[in-house]
Amino acid sequence: MKSLKNHGGVDRALLSFDLHADMNPAFHWNIKQLFVYVVATYATPTNPKNQIVLWDRIIESSDPPNRKILKESNVFVKYGLVDQGAELRGKEVELSLMWDHMPLTGLLYMGGQKEGTASKFVLPTEYQ
Repeated sequence: MKSLKNHGGVDRALLSFDLHADMNPAFHWNIKQLFVYVVATYATPTNPKNQIVLWDRIIESSDPPNRKILKESNVFVKYGLVDQGAELRGKEVELSLMWDHMPLTGLLYMGGQKEGTASKFVLPTEYQ
């Protein structure tokens, strides 16, 4: 957790996370690229389900296999965790890795990490 502040009537959290995932199994002959992203999910009294993309990357099928393995520590978010109001303090947040399959031909479809494997943490109860 880098910071949790209120600015302009909305809460904004800046944080970092570790990311370890082998995306090689998601590729096959009909996949051009994957759009990989980390989603933060949390609940507030105003909105029972909030989902915000914090980080993303495109992985091409032409990338070598080692570039399709995400093994990064202390990754700083590309996009802040911004609430619609001032309700982030003390909230439990779940971080999930998701990806969109971009095929050469056919329908787009989504993938994600297995149910129950997401990381969870609680934001501070005071601004910092």
